[in-house]
Order: sequence, then C-alpha cells, then structure tokens
Amino acid sequence: MRSEAAAQPGGLERFASPGKGRGLRARRRFGVGELLFSCPAYAAVLTVSERGSHCDGCFARKEGLSKCGRCKQAFYCNVECQKEDWPMHKLECASMCAFGQSWQPSETVRLTARILAKQKIHPERTQSEKLLAVKEFESHLDKLDNEKRELIQNDIAALHHFYSKHLDFPDNAALVVLFAQVNCNGFTIEDEELSHLGSAIFPDVALMNHSCCPNVIVTYKGTLAEVRAVREIEPGEEIFSSYIDLLYPTEDRNDRLRDSYFFSCDCRECVTKEKDKEKLEICKLNDPPSAETVKGMIQYARNVIEEFRRAKHYKYILCSCIMRGHRFIVFLDFSLPPSELLEICELSLDKMGAVFEDSNVYMLHMMYQAMGICLYEQDWEGALRYGQKIIRPYSKHYPSYSLNVASMWLKLGRLYMALKNRTAGVKALRRAIAIMEVAHGKDHPYISEIKKELEDH
Repeated sequence: MRSEAAAQPGGLERFASPGKGRGLRARRRFGVGELLFSCPAYAAVLTVSERGSHCDGCFARKEGLSKCGRCKQAFYCNVECQKEDWPMHKLECASMCAFGQSWQPSETVRLTARILAKQKIHPERTQSEKLLAVKEFESHLDKLDNEKRELIQNDIAALHHFYSKHLDFPDNAALVVLFAQVNCNGFTIEDEELSHLGSAIFPDVALMNHSCCPNVIVTYKGTLAEVRAVREIEPGEEIFSSYIDLLYPTEDRNDRLRDSYFFSCDCRECVTKEKDKEKLEICKLNDPPSAETVKGMIQYARNVIEEFRRAKHYKYILCSCIMRGHRFIVFLDFSLPPSELLEICELSLDKMGAVFEDSNVYMLHMMYQAMGICLYEQDWEGALRYGQKIIRPYSKHYPSYSLNVASMWLKLGRLYMALKNRTAGVKALRRAIAIMEVAHGKDHPYISEIKKELEDH
C-alpha cells in the first residue's frame, strides 16, 4: 500500500493534509516564478469553435492546419500530431461522419469518452499520474443533489447515443461515478486572454488543494499543464492553487466552492474577510445608504449576473475579431441580440452605481461583460473605456501575478495599439508580459507572440 507521505521527484511529496484529505507539499524551497512541476494531459478535447485555428492534437495555434481526411472537422499541425491523436480522435471521427450536423455531444461527454478509451488502451499508470491516479479521484457522489444526478444521467445518455458503436461501457453506476469525478477534477484550458480552448484531465495537478490565497498558479502550454510559484514556498509548506475566480467576496467564493466542489474554504482570506470591504465598496455619499439598501443591491447584483449568464448561455462559442492585425476573442452565442445584452449591462450599472463605487466587484463584473460585447460589436473605443475602468480595481482585488490582470492588460494593450496609441499600448503590453513571465515562464510561446507584436508596431 502506498504511503501518503511517499517522496516524489522534483522536491514535492504527496501527503495527508489535515482536514483536507490528500495534498501536495514542498520538500525544498521554491522561488517566485519557479516551475514546480508539469503534467501532460491524461485526456483532452479541443472546444469545437477553435477547430481550424488550433491543432486538435497539441492545441498549438497556427495557420495552415491540415484537415482530417475522413471527417474534415479535425485539424492538425502535421502527420505526427494526427497520428498521435488518432487513438482518441477515431472515437469522434466515425461518429461525426455518421451523425453529420447532428453530432453535438457536450465537451464533458467528449472528454469522458476519451478517458474510457484511454483506460482501455493504457490500463497501467501514465506519465500524468506520478502523484495521483485518475481512479483515485474524488467523486463526492454522496453529496450530489437530484439536479446534478439528472444532468449526469443526461450526459450518460449522450455518451451512449454518440459513442455506442466505438466504446465498451461500464455499467450505469460506474459511469455516474466517472462523470462525477470529471466534473470535480476536470480543467479548462485557456489562452493568454483567458478564452476557452478546451477541457482536460491533469491528475497530478488535481492533487493540489484549494486556497483563496494560492502560492502557485496553473498555466498551459498546449496540452501540458505547468505549475509555478507565485510567492516564496518553504520546505514543508502545502502547495495550494485556486479552483475559482478570486475577484468575488468571501460569501460568493464559498457558494461557488460548495456548489462545484462540495467544501468551504478556511484560508486566511476567508477567515478574516479582510478584502471584502474593498470588494463591496459603497458610494461615499452625504447620506450613506442603509445596510438594508446595500444588502438588497447585493442581491440584485447576484440576480442580474445570473440572468445575464443565462442570456449568454455560456456555451463558449467564440469568434475572433481582427482589427489592424490584433486578435480579440469574444463570446458569440447570444440568445439575445448583443445590443439588448449591452442594454442589460448599462441599466444594471446605472442602478448599482447609485449604491456601489465603480471598484465594487459587481460593477466590475458587468463592465467586463459590456467590454466583451463591445469587442464583438467592434466598438473598440467602447471596449477601451470599460477596460480602463476595470484594470486598476482588478490589480487591487486580485492576487499578485493574476492571469485575470495580465489578460486585461493584454486586451488594453492590443486595443491601444489598434487605435494608434502606441505609447499606452507598449506600456500595457509590458505590464502583461511582466505578470506572464512569472505565471507562464519566460520561454512561453504566448510571451514570444506579444513581444513580436511590440516589435511589429
């Protein structure tokens, strides 16, 4: 039987974390920006909307990709990428040919199909499982409510519908466990602007516990996950990443953690709530709003955010907007016209603005949505105005070396450059690079691309 404190390569070890179950801790010191470890994807799927601009095998972004000769829907860098991905792609290739336009399993279903295939092809432990095996994943099955169980049964039905001719399935109970494991342990792969590229399983990365004061950050180089320190880590210290967006106040963060991961966080930030007052900053008025008014406006903000989320569907169907050589990634799949969504944003900002300062996180949330709609509508000046309001509060509310802050500086830099304000553009892009060199590593292709943008303009 494997010891929970067994030593692992690279100055790390798996151990029994008090009150948290399994965890990962340092056996030596790590400096800021240092790579702790990397983990290849056990299984990964490129999101459908990025096919043609990214390789389905390695997720590299490039032009001139070659189509799969059979389905004509998967694209690859070269023959090597295609051959390497074929054991997984063949599950989808035949189905896509058979179903045509009706082939539309969810990304979770696609990822789970690949896991089942991988387990059959490669039953022994993989290079992605040096610290934690997929079969050891927590499912939290006993904590699933009826709605979550129903969603899993819908996914199981879709798995059988789209893959029954190409996979051998375990029984329903085993599939429920597997889908629950994927829901709790899956990762979203994002690009430099935090746009969705795909979904993946990184077993060793999943070993890390959550903290709202993380000491590491996870970034991606294609389908390779890399974990780097964002502050000094001492020997014996537990390694913590963040599972969620850290912009929001303590109550919101813990609501999200309980809903998705079935626990509440007890980190220093959640115990002290020291940032909540700034995150929920109220207008400085001669006649300050009552506590009841503030509470009501917070509830309104949460409701409108949820309403907006439903209106957008959050299907991660994206488009690339090109302006003078600069690429912006924005949401495309709106159930309402973009003009109506922008009106929702503006009306909610007006209403909340009577109580909240612009730096309040609920105001920032709606500004960010409005900025995305402006980008989609190619209203560059409008997008820039929102971005300029967002960036300073982002820098205050998020931890050091936040990808959200880097992404916003990057968007701003590209907008400034496109609007011929080179001085401001260079400054913003350099700020993005400074964060990304710590989070992604100085040799990351994204950083090379941004530096080339600076040279070209």
